[in-house]
Amino acid sequence: MGPDSSQDAQTVSQMGEFGLIDRVISGREQSPGTLIGPGDDAAVLAAPDGRVVATTDVLVENVHFRFDWSTPHQVGRKAVAVNLSDIAAMGAVPTGLLVGLGCSPDLPTHVVDELSAGMWEEAQQVGIGLVGGDMVSAATLTISVTALGDLQGRAPVTRAGARPGDVVAVAGRLGWAAAGLAVLGRGFRSPVAVVGAQRVPEPPYAAGPLAAAAGATSMVDTSDGLLADLGHVADASKVAIDIRAELLEVPQRLTEVASALGADARHWVLTGGEDQALAATFPPDRPLPEGWRQIGEVAEGSGVTLDGAVYEGTTGWEHWR
Repeated sequence: MGPDSSQDAQTVSQMGEFGLIDRVISGREQSPGTLIGPGDDAAVLAAPDGRVVATTDVLVENVHFRFDWSTPHQVGRKAVAVNLSDIAAMGAVPTGLLVGLGCSPDLPTHVVDELSAGMWEEAQQVGIGLVGGDMVSAATLTISVTALGDLQGRAPVTRAGARPGDVVAVAGRLGWAAAGLAVLGRGFRSPVAVVGAQRVPEPPYAAGPLAAAAGATSMVDTSDGLLADLGHVADASKVAIDIRAELLEVPQRLTEVASALGADARHWVLTGGEDQALAATFPPDRPLPEGWRQIGEVAEGSGVTLDGAVYEGTTGWEHWR
């Protein structure tokens, strides 16, 4: 159904809350672990492990996304991805999503359709669905997603377990979304791969549970930037973390884009968030699991350094700064 159809010309106020909810959930398949899905006062999910991992992210229009840079479908995928990566960072597998949507009464219903289609597409990459949520009137389009997960009998991998002597490793892309943001900010729409990384991240969902099974001592989602989020690990674990520049991959494509923009590709890799990569620490006496690559070591002390020196400049994203 295209945006010129009579239904797509409708606004959310004309459709009404329950009509919108029906459009979001109608015809969608839930995971086997969803015992009661949308349509009741609350959903009921199976929790085989006996523990539930829960996380929430809020995305606000013109702060976390812009429709002149991304389609509603891409924004829907991103809203889900940033939450599912947090579940993976605990070493868990996702089980379900709750979505809250605040929007103006005159928002076209086709925008909600495209947002929800993107959410469902990303959710079904890990075999889950939207099990419930809420829709309210708001001056600014706001998307709140809560993701739930299961530890499958493993201990949660927190930020507080890194030990001196551990290996620091990452899984997933670093710097691509930051490069895409820089490109979009200059008014360009290519290279497509770089811009696409900003519009829709590709978190390594399977790498989190693999790291947990391999004995990871700590883990974090690098949504605020590698240095900033490893700083959280160092603080929580009361250790020092040193990143070795020779182990840090700076893709040639990012180097080319940085050269064209007069920027520093390594800065994007070290400080750019939104790729939703994972960083973890592992005991030094065992091989890294598939998809993980070493970038540094843990030592006695505090803080994060690059080749033993404090990094000069901004280390990552901070709200309200």
